[in-house]
Amino acid sequence: QVQLVESGGGSVQPGGSLRLACEASGRTLRSGAMAWFRQVPGKEREFVAVFDLGNGFTDYVNSVKDRFTISRDAAKNTIYLQLDDLKPEDTGVYYCSQGGVASRMTMDYRSWGQGIQVTVSP
Repeated sequence: QVQLVESGGGSVQPGGSLRLACEASGRTLRSGAMAWFRQVPGKEREFVAVFDLGNGFTDYVNSVKDRFTISRDAAKNTIYLQLDDLKPEDTGVYYCSQGGVASRMTMDYRSWGQGIQVTVSP
C-alpha cells in the first residue's frame, strides 16, 4: 500500500501562487498515475490534474488549464502541483491520489492522501 502525504497548502490572495507537494512512501512509483483532486463542503470531489508516471502525459480540468502545472520528481518519489493566478473558486481541500491509469475518475485511484487546505481570499 502506498502512503501519500501532501504539503504546501495555505492562504493566499487572488492572483497569488502556491506549490503543493505529494510525497509517496511504501514503494517507488514507476507506473500508473498520480493525480490531484479538490473538494469543497457539500460538493463531490473534483478532478484537477493527473500525471501518467509511464509516459509523462498530463491532463487538467478546463478551469485550471494555463494556471496549474503538475510535475514529478522521480528521485524524490514526489508529485507537485504548481498553482498560479489563484482565484477564490480554487479554494478547497486538495487531495493527492495514486492509481493504475491516468483517469479523471475518483474510482480509479486506490490510495489517497489526507488532504490539504488551499484558501484564496482578498
